[in-house]
Amino acid sequence: MTTINSPVDQSRRGLISTAAVTSVAGLAASLGLANRARAQDEKPMLMFVQVAEDLKADTAAQTIRLVKVGQQTLYFADRPERIAGHIKMADYLTEWTSKAGKDNFGKDPPNATLSVYEPGQANNKIAVITITNPKVDGADLVYNYQLIDGSIPANGGATSLFIDWIGVGGGVGFGFHGVGVGFRGRGFR
Repeated sequence: MTTINSPVDQSRRGLISTAAVTSVAGLAASLGLANRARAQDEKPMLMFVQVAEDLKADTAAQTIRLVKVGQQTLYFADRPERIAGHIKMADYLTEWTSKAGKDNFGKDPPNATLSVYEPGQANNKIAVITITNPKVDGADLVYNYQLIDGSIPANGGATSLFIDWIGVGGGVGFGFHGVGVGFRGRGFR
């Protein structure tokens, strides 16, 4: 008759315990890899910001002119990525072409919020618009627009344009300055 603490029982218990721990660890690891792979497939969404010294709008032609627009366009993403940086105007304009991939601004024009300082007014004038067809004209950047909400002044002072999301990959990559320079998509974690 064997006892509960016999060497054979202890060996069996050790083998069963090792097998159980190995199985649970393997399952946990595979779930972790699946979650990591899924997280790597998700691309952070970027917003862009352009600033200009002045604004001129032609409501009949539905164009806005960012007068003396900054030659760098800022970009950023929300948590958890916290990506931020800037790109040159030529690189920003590429986002409107097929060179940026299938999800480009030319195919799916972004919404934008236009914030215009009007001298003598207590608050900035705010308008929500869809922007299309960006064109550089000297030191200015001209967009066609469609008004969604608010109103656009014919002209004003300091202007900011907050441009809706686009995914990384048709976006931030080589030559861009900021977090993760030189890499397309999400950085290493």
